[in-house]
Amino acid sequence: MEVIKSAESWEAKVQSWKNHSLVVVHFLADWAQQCKQVTDVLLELQNDKVCSKVLFLQVEAEEVPAVTMDYEVEAVPTIVLLQAGKVVDRVNGVKIAELTQKVRQHAQKGAISVPVVQNAKEELQNRLKRLINSHEVMLFMKGEPDAPQCGFSRTIVGLLQERNVKFGSFDILTDNAVRQGLKSYSNWQLYPQVYVNGELIGGLDIVKELIENDEFDETFPKQLPLNDRLKSLVNKSKLMLFMKGDREQPRCGFSRQAIDILNSKEVEYETFDILEDDEVRQGLKEYSEYKTYPQFYISGELVGGLDIMKEMDSMGELDDAIKGA
Repeated sequence: MEVIKSAESWEAKVQSWKNHSLVVVHFLADWAQQCKQVTDVLLELQNDKVCSKVLFLQVEAEEVPAVTMDYEVEAVPTIVLLQAGKVVDRVNGVKIAELTQKVRQHAQKGAISVPVVQNAKEELQNRLKRLINSHEVMLFMKGEPDAPQCGFSRTIVGLLQERNVKFGSFDILTDNAVRQGLKSYSNWQLYPQVYVNGELIGGLDIVKELIENDEFDETFPKQLPLNDRLKSLVNKSKLMLFMKGDREQPRCGFSRQAIDILNSKEVEYETFDILEDDEVRQGLKEYSEYKTYPQFYISGELVGGLDIMKEMDSMGELDDAIKGA
């Protein structure tokens, strides 16, 4: 069974979905033993005559975090069932009987029912919300910042870059569902669209108006130099953990173990998802002279990674360090 480990491989496989009545995607991780049980079940189903037109895929959840987040995978194993590119069902955890029943049931249907269409709408709404909130400033445009595909998008990119605004972007030409859905979601029919902290600011005309009225700087967050930003982040909380994912949804086994240790202390702490900001992800390695993640800080000072946390915890030193903060 094919295992997808990159966004490029995922996008290539998406193009072949139209040839299959059902797509079964198993999100897994090497460190999770229970995933192997699910794999064995899927291999059996793959040889079932009822599933002759079913495409079975496996996705390394930690290798393609964007896809994992798109499908709201909170833990592994998670199995997502899709028809015509839309989620029709899912199974969370090792539930062999439920998984077998659902795969066979949807394989036999081969068509999307009315409730599934409703589920697809909810899935799109959730996806739009995640995209809008993926960056402090988010721009939905035609093309990419380095290669805009329309004059309006080119102009707004230039205005943001001239004022040193750090922003994320999404090319609406690559996804018609997002392109059309965002118009209804935001009640704004034109592109580009720019959001700040999840709230719609507007399009090019609004940005120009903010500049003309000297309101731009009040609306858009100022970009700090990277070192200043990193210093601010490591001091955001007395206890600060930089990890893959967040405390509710760790995206790797090491991060999950670090979260478990801190949760056992029953203390307040903050997390930062390095998968959401490559500038921080790479910059913090140089800032701290520590090349791996997770990284744990107390009062702005690096403690170390998971191994150091474990060692300190076993010797009772972690409790003392936390209390000292």
